[in-house]
Amino acid sequence: MMTNVYDVAKWPIFSLLADDLLVSGIRLACVYGSAGNEAIYVTKDDEVFAFGNNHNACLGLGDVQSSLAPRKIESLCKKGVNSLAFGSGPHVVAATENGEIYSWGHNGYCQLGNGSTSQGLVPHRISTNLGTCKVCHIACGSHHSLVLTVKGEVFAWGYNNCGQVGSGATANINTPRKVASVLSGKRVVSIACGQTSSLAVIDSGEVYGWGYNGNGQLGLGNNVNQPSPCKVSSLNNLIIAQ
Repeated sequence: MMTNVYDVAKWPIFSLLADDLLVSGIRLACVYGSAGNEAIYVTKDDEVFAFGNNHNACLGLGDVQSSLAPRKIESLCKKGVNSLAFGSGPHVVAATENGEIYSWGHNGYCQLGNGSTSQGLVPHRISTNLGTCKVCHIACGSHHSLVLTVKGEVFAWGYNNCGQVGSGATANINTPRKVASVLSGKRVVSIACGQTSSLAVIDSGEVYGWGYNGNGQLGLGNNVNQPSPCKVSSLNNLIIAQ
């Protein structure tokens, strides 16, 4: 999970680092893994480091070796990384101030969006089908990924067994694909992922959901999976912000 830099020291994994580094050196941190035993952080000097367990190469260090000492992710340094998202597969997606996105880790379900199913040992920039789109927000399900552009468009890729990529079908998608259907012409302002489901808020305050709905998590009044975005009508007359 993304964590406030002032809360970093509360995570046991960060007890391995010196307190002065925690207070003065880190501007962004992400703690993840089933036991919070993996972490990536960005320093105020725009250097990116990772340490901890390295399950499925999710530290992006070029190998699968765990490390108790922070190691630099060279390909992300000086890129202005401003957000990180984690999928429990595990895979990681990073976004930069310039709106670029990078992914690495497990890729058996195309969740890295790089056109393959090969494991990503190091961050790889995702650009296919995005063109000049500038990404402003990212989210990960267990094995799928969503990004939101500054123009309010949503792109998704990865595992799609329940329709969580929003393509209208259930085949896995190995590169970013624009989520259209009822979202066409609408401006999305916020996105979120469950393990196998997706949600979006548009600028009018309406909420749309798609993907797994076996337990009613999309709020549609049924338990039918949705392969395309569907409006959460029970929220009519409310203006949702996030």
